[in-house]
Amino acid sequence: MSEADAATSVNVAEKLGFKTGDLIQEFGYDDDVDFDLRDDVEDLTGSELFDEDDHEVVDAAILWWRAGDGDLVDTLVDPLTTLTEGGVIWVLTPKSGRPGYVSPADIQDAAPTAGLHVTTSAGVSRDWSATRLVSRKNK
Repeated sequence: MSEADAATSVNVAEKLGFKTGDLIQEFGYDDDVDFDLRDDVEDLTGSELFDEDDHEVVDAAILWWRAGDGDLVDTLVDPLTTLTEGGVIWVLTPKSGRPGYVSPADIQDAAPTAGLHVTTSAGVSRDWSATRLVSRKNK
């Protein structure tokens, strides 16, 4: 990866609000995730991503979500058990036209049932979009 690419990717990790020292837990990992984005998040925060089996208190969660992955509401509740107060969940979904595409309306519908509120969306890579969710009490 060139320095320009690295700078762009780190800017994406920063755009997601991550900073040095943050602890991030990852859900829905599979061989289709954006490995460059994962690496950049780890480089920026200075620590490896925790997996779904870790029980550490974390500052944020990344949820890789695809159509057919199951019940989004149930899955959104999982990160809430380890998320610090004021922490965010980024739901990363394949972009429109990509295999596993999830409509933003699906996330909008699931979030309130899980006690979450959608605040913003962003494209984070060629293949993935991100939607930021926060606890409704932390709006």
